[in-house]
Amino acid sequence: MSTKVLLHVGTPKTGTSYLQDVLFRNRERLLAAGICYPASRHDSHFLAALDLMQLPWGGLQTEAIGAWDELARQVREHDGIAIVSHEILATASRAQIGRAMESLGRDAGTEVHLVLSVRDLVRQIPAEWQENVKHRAQLRYGAFLDQITDPERSTRIGAWFWGVQEIPDILDRWGQELPPDQVHVVTVPPPGGAPELLWKRFSQAFGLDGVDLDLDGERQNPSLGVPETTLLRRINRRANAELPPADYRPLVRELLAHQTLSRRTRSPRLALPPELHPWVQQLSADWIAELERREYDIIGDLADLVGAPPVSEYADPDRPRERQVAAAGVDAITALLLDNARLRHEEERLHAELTDVRGALDRAQLRPSYRLRHGLVVRLERSAVGRGLLGVYRRARGRSSRVA
Repeated sequence: MSTKVLLHVGTPKTGTSYLQDVLFRNRERLLAAGICYPASRHDSHFLAALDLMQLPWGGLQTEAIGAWDELARQVREHDGIAIVSHEILATASRAQIGRAMESLGRDAGTEVHLVLSVRDLVRQIPAEWQENVKHRAQLRYGAFLDQITDPERSTRIGAWFWGVQEIPDILDRWGQELPPDQVHVVTVPPPGGAPELLWKRFSQAFGLDGVDLDLDGERQNPSLGVPETTLLRRINRRANAELPPADYRPLVRELLAHQTLSRRTRSPRLALPPELHPWVQQLSADWIAELERREYDIIGDLADLVGAPPVSEYADPDRPRERQVAAAGVDAITALLLDNARLRHEEERLHAELTDVRGALDRAQLRPSYRLRHGLVVRLERSAVGRGLLGVYRRARGRSSRVA
């Protein structure tokens, strides 16, 4: 039974992809230090979260069946500290949280610590819209803002956004039965700070100080600029009906968004509209006051949740500069052409290798010894006695090859 479980439940866009990549690549080093990060693939904890919350996710939910129970079993069987981490857990219901806590062994004496990483709404709001677009959404930025500012939160977009971003509510649900000193809130530093500062805060929250880890991350969730996100949204409008989710992820999200369009760093950045800043500032101030009152373990500075002032020149993604969108489109088409050429060359290489193999087999079949063996096997297989002799021969061959 694990003595302690560090349960990291979000929020999205707070360095979670980098954190999970470091944990996954360093599983053996962590285990040598007594820390278990149970994962057989990069998205093991994502699949477990989908399974726990019964969420549909572009067909991946079929791969997720049983994933939470398997992860929880590995946690329970580890003697020491275990880490569970995925940001979509933030939106779990109280019933799902109860099941999670029970399956992780809390009722059997395991000490569960909650970790929540948080970032200011000035950055989180545009980042969440962009993530929606990278997951096939066609919604304009203005419509997205209307839905998340609606007090009723009656739409799917509004309900999801506040489910993973309303910090006091997430802590209410996940930390309802935990003492304040077992709830750790990690704040994301403001833009322009030292790049290693966020990792230092994560390291403190997870007790990783002193563990020699490889921190050269491979997985990231890079951001896009205004014209690039607009281009992606337009592609979604045209392609969604015909492009299955299994093809969308590698072609659009990975090849176009992450590997191509994210490299266009000179484009105008997505930002919060200036007219929404007063509302965001008041909401953030209320959250900070509530977190101070609850006396959680704050790793970082709650002032990080205030956010930057309004940008001097706001670029509206619903009214982009078409020349910039067209330039992004040229880069996207070029990337698709190059990838198609790469696949064609790979296909030609495999075809040539297959032709060589077929030629070698044909030449082997022309040899008298091959024809003799083949004819003998055919005759033996026509009788029960012959099939028995063949079975004895093949089993003997198998034993001799294993000895060899």
